[in-house]
Amino acid sequence: MIIDYLDRSAPGDIQADLCIVGAGPAGIAIARAFIGSNVAVCMIEGGGLAGEDRSQSLYDGESTGDLPLDAGTSRMRVFGGSCTLWGGGCIPFADTDLEPRDWVPDSGWPLRYAELAPWYEKARAFCRIDPAHGFGPGHFDGPSPRQPLDLDPEALVNFIFARSPITFGEAYREELQQAANITVMLHANVMELETTADAGVVTGARIGSLDGRRGRVRARHFVLAAGGIENARILLLSDSVAPAGLGNDRDLVGRYFMDHPSGTIGSVRSDDPDRLTRPYERTIGKVRAPLSPEIGLSFEAQRSHRSLNARVHPFAVEGQVPRGIRALRDVRAALRPPRHSEATLLEARLSAALQNGPGGAALAVQQNLVISAMRLGLHMGDVVKAVAQKIADRPTVRSDRAELVGFFEQAPQRDSRILLGEDRDTLGLRRVRVDWRLNDLDRHTWRTTTLIAGERLAAACGGRFEPAAWTLGEASPEVHGTAHHLGTTRMATDPSTGVVDPDGKVHGIANLHIAGSSVFPTGGWAFPTFTIVALSLRLAEQLRVLLNASGGLL
Repeated sequence: MIIDYLDRSAPGDIQADLCIVGAGPAGIAIARAFIGSNVAVCMIEGGGLAGEDRSQSLYDGESTGDLPLDAGTSRMRVFGGSCTLWGGGCIPFADTDLEPRDWVPDSGWPLRYAELAPWYEKARAFCRIDPAHGFGPGHFDGPSPRQPLDLDPEALVNFIFARSPITFGEAYREELQQAANITVMLHANVMELETTADAGVVTGARIGSLDGRRGRVRARHFVLAAGGIENARILLLSDSVAPAGLGNDRDLVGRYFMDHPSGTIGSVRSDDPDRLTRPYERTIGKVRAPLSPEIGLSFEAQRSHRSLNARVHPFAVEGQVPRGIRALRDVRAALRPPRHSEATLLEARLSAALQNGPGGAALAVQQNLVISAMRLGLHMGDVVKAVAQKIADRPTVRSDRAELVGFFEQAPQRDSRILLGEDRDTLGLRRVRVDWRLNDLDRHTWRTTTLIAGERLAAACGGRFEPAAWTLGEASPEVHGTAHHLGTTRMATDPSTGVVDPDGKVHGIANLHIAGSSVFPTGGWAFPTFTIVALSLRLAEQLRVLLNASGGLL
């Protein structure tokens, strides 16, 4: 069932077998695995069923690192989590992503693809990807809608990824609502995890609402599944017994913070830039393709150049738009219903902040409908030509150039971290301070990717590559985050190098586990959600064994 903690008729305290903090893809995957079992599950979510400015403001923080990263707009506090805004991209890691690399300090997972493969299979079903789409290490199988470029495999590789057609909150809300053994608490914010006197066992989660209500959730096992920033923040806030925060005996909680930095690495000028961009378009007509290719650095190139992983996406930049097409777009914009609800306005604001395409595009200006309709009638011939082009699977507006946007793996480094700032939120809790740092290996990767990809992709369409000055060190870095928050509770067998063990259990705490991208030791270039779900389903099975072995409620 789903209850709202703001409703005073809802219970103030909950007793459960398993308490999950966070109702994003990780939390929902774990909770759903227990539907119909004899395990009582309580899933705590700080937001509501839709976005709300007041709840969202609890994510605000400060940024003090090499580059700005806005903790308040790069994630979403809502049932379904930040994947409420995701693009659906899914791809598994390969062993080359998981193994240590001697040129990447602190790299290497304590897991390999063979251990994750059965959980990737279950993640495919959870993400509702067609089971006909097989997969292997670092790729999905099957043809993409358009034939990708023939690339030099020593330098660049086409990786196929799958598209999940769902958002998790919408897809699984009804199942969780109907489940008798699942309690989802909305608008319940975890303020601290309480422990025994030696901080070896978590006994409860102290919760609060924005209207002043306070309570506790007690359980036998606890899972933090609140995201790459918030998982670390909750551990650091839980300092009543452990002054440095839970699981932080070795000062590792919040460290090794990573994202996938992204920026435009240059432009390709060509008489036919669509030859480069069309094979990598993710929407064919008005339909999102279930499989799409991405251009990535080959592992051979990474090893020989001693660089991190990266991918490059070519985006078409339109040339002159025919007047009839421009008028048709203006008519559609004028007829589009305005966004008035708080949730839709918040989603639009966060989506704009998370835009991962080339920057600098002009905003569309809504025209007077009558004037736009008149212009459309005067230039209907342009629309007729565009229809013919679309039927022939050709672009309706000729491209001026292709902009190459790089998405880069980030080097794990100890001093890139999440801390607690001095400012406090409405609940009286210290806000996060993001100290996002990049190093020489990151800058080397940007340059390497630019030089390898730029000339080769330009040659593929008979064009000329113009690198962005920043990629060559001639200007300040023009990169931004992509809201893939990684690494702040990293996984390691040795407690001196990681916060959680290979099973996701916090070192030194008997019943506290962490799910999500915060456990990633490295991030590759891959979209993280598919691996988040696989690891979460794996953790759910481990929890099932632990709960069955330990008997009744505390």
